[in-house]
Amino acid sequence: MDVFKKLGNLKTGTWLAIVSVIAILERVLLYIFYRPVPFNDTGSYQRLAEAILNGWKNYDGTRTPGYPIFLALIGSHEHVYIAQLTLGLFTTLLFFYIGWRTTGKGWGGALAAMLYSLNLQQLFFEANLITESLTIFFIAMALAGLTWLFYSNDKRPVLLSLLVALDIGLTTGAAALTRPLFITLPFLVGFFLLVFWHVRPALRWTIAFTACLPALLMISAWVGFIHKNFDRWDLTTMSGYQLIQHTGVFFEYVPDEYAAIRDTFIEYRDAQTAATGSPSDAIWDAIPALQKVTGLNFYSLSDLLGKISIQLILKHPFLYARSVFQSWLWFWKAPVIWQSGQIENQALQLAIRGLAFAERGGLFTCNLIFIAGSIALLWKRVRIILKVDNLLYFSILTIWLTSFLQALVDHSDNLRMLVPLQTLVILVVLWCGIQLWYQWPGSKGKMYHNKGSLGISVK
Repeated sequence: MDVFKKLGNLKTGTWLAIVSVIAILERVLLYIFYRPVPFNDTGSYQRLAEAILNGWKNYDGTRTPGYPIFLALIGSHEHVYIAQLTLGLFTTLLFFYIGWRTTGKGWGGALAAMLYSLNLQQLFFEANLITESLTIFFIAMALAGLTWLFYSNDKRPVLLSLLVALDIGLTTGAAALTRPLFITLPFLVGFFLLVFWHVRPALRWTIAFTACLPALLMISAWVGFIHKNFDRWDLTTMSGYQLIQHTGVFFEYVPDEYAAIRDTFIEYRDAQTAATGSPSDAIWDAIPALQKVTGLNFYSLSDLLGKISIQLILKHPFLYARSVFQSWLWFWKAPVIWQSGQIENQALQLAIRGLAFAERGGLFTCNLIFIAGSIALLWKRVRIILKVDNLLYFSILTIWLTSFLQALVDHSDNLRMLVPLQTLVILVVLWCGIQLWYQWPGSKGKMYHNKGSLGISVK
């Protein structure tokens, strides 16, 4: 107990130094012993990055521009790896700030930071040449800004508040254009600032508007680009291909009017199922054959498949609902993705494998607790006990909204969708666990309220 008491008395700066050293050291070791990992999607992002460098010529609109711009700016895969490790370090420090402000304690900041930085799921994604690490950084930036606003008061300089709001707007917009899944994030920020931020009305409206406008302009500009070049109001040119990931499961119900499309796709779907046990992603192999039987180009085929899929959903809503529910369940099963073959030392490989297995079990358990706990918040008594504040309500709603949104629009790659929000899930569960611990009979902790924050002090 004396050891814990001494640790609790460490200054915030000391905790920050400890966290920084650990975060730097583990990323240096990762860089030395682990190489960057391309994904199936990496090639398409790289191709779009080259199109950007060529003056946006031949940009096909299949992806939003966030990650392609990042690749175009950074360059080689090796440089991208270094950049993502650096962003991971900054993300660790952002979570330190969030944890420090919400608990009022240096150890709270260190705990929040290490929950991100020591999570192998999050760490290994910094080596993956894919969008997750960049998205996590943007979300952490926006959440840190929102933390500053929620845990401040009217005495904060207005200019600084405006700059923080501008940062929130830019980073939520960037997150949406990196992963369209987060398209609602800027508007959710604006809603929470307007409704729940307890400052004078003029400041509240000004900051909420400033936090939404940059993101709205960024998203609108991109939708305008897609409309101008591909004659559709959308974020990408692949909506039809994504929706068929749901309807492809019951594609037998497509009317004879589209028999050629139906029969061709089913052939590829059944082959995919026989080979992998799942029909997911069969559409990507089927596209050339579908173009051949329809005579349509890539974009027109996407539109037609979207039209057919919507008709199927309207006629068979329960089949669609079943697919959506399965997709929603997959969202909570995010694994620890890594390439074990890159680790030559067998003992180290075995240790990491065991740790990754244990962590995935812990993460899945944490996700189940989050689901049950956030549903329990519907009861007033639970809300009083857990002392959930505005920032945590924002986090909870963001996670739930994201889980439903991804399930509605796609039925593929669901195991990656939670990754940008996994640390947030853990932080919410940890917060509620701490509240319960210090209200347990015999606990020596007590709650305190400070400038809109709720924290723990231990006597």
